[in-house]
Amino acid sequence: MDIATFIGIGGGFGVLVLAIFMEGSKLSMFMDLLATNVVIGGAITTTMARFTMKGFIEALTTGLKTVAFDHHVKPRDMIEKIAELADIVRKQGPLGLEAVEIEDEFLAKGMRMIADGFDLHIIRETLERERDLHIERIDDANKLFNFMGNAAPGMGMVGTIIGLVSMFAHMDDPKKIGPGMAVALLTTLYGAVMANVVALPIADKLQIKSLEENINHTLVIDGVLMIRENKSPAVIRDMLISYMPSKHRGDFAEAA
Repeated sequence: MDIATFIGIGGGFGVLVLAIFMEGSKLSMFMDLLATNVVIGGAITTTMARFTMKGFIEALTTGLKTVAFDHHVKPRDMIEKIAELADIVRKQGPLGLEAVEIEDEFLAKGMRMIADGFDLHIIRETLERERDLHIERIDDANKLFNFMGNAAPGMGMVGTIIGLVSMFAHMDDPKKIGPGMAVALLTTLYGAVMANVVALPIADKLQIKSLEENINHTLVIDGVLMIRENKSPAVIRDMLISYMPSKHRGDFAEAA
């Protein structure tokens, strides 16, 4: 589970609620069904219009799963695992991989292809295609939340105009001027909060995750292909070390 996502979004709402209480206001004063309908409903439906229904559901599901659950594996741990598998192949042959339990699904698929005797170019094409499709799904989710983040302030402005029209239409009734102004201001607030606390942070997180997944999957592909070529674990470590941050390479090489 990615704790930073929940702390960031939850903390953002917490700061807003604390500010309301520090001002001496009641939380119920900032709740309005019309503002919620216009901003949240409007942002979701206008974003949905940019996708097919299937694409919208898949992108939304992928985005929420990606930011909620962190399956990131450190390059160091992945390199060590690949070197361990390379040692098994050199000692026991490709069939030795069948008895090994591999947690990472992408690496496990590559090892199964080696154990089944697939040619090098088939392994490369299959894994690269799966990597590219995986990154494309994350990028689609990134687009969805970016669209939603851009639509929310716009729908907030629409709600503000609705509130102002209602206020000016009832200038002869002082009791309705306040509620109209409240709707006008709350829709602007809701739009800003939805964009800056929820949608855009998730979009940025997905962009970072896309880059991380691309690097991790490419590392795995290179490692799998070198195992298929029967390179030694030491050579594989030396060639994959470039995927690690420079400041950690010396300690890793020394430990290896």
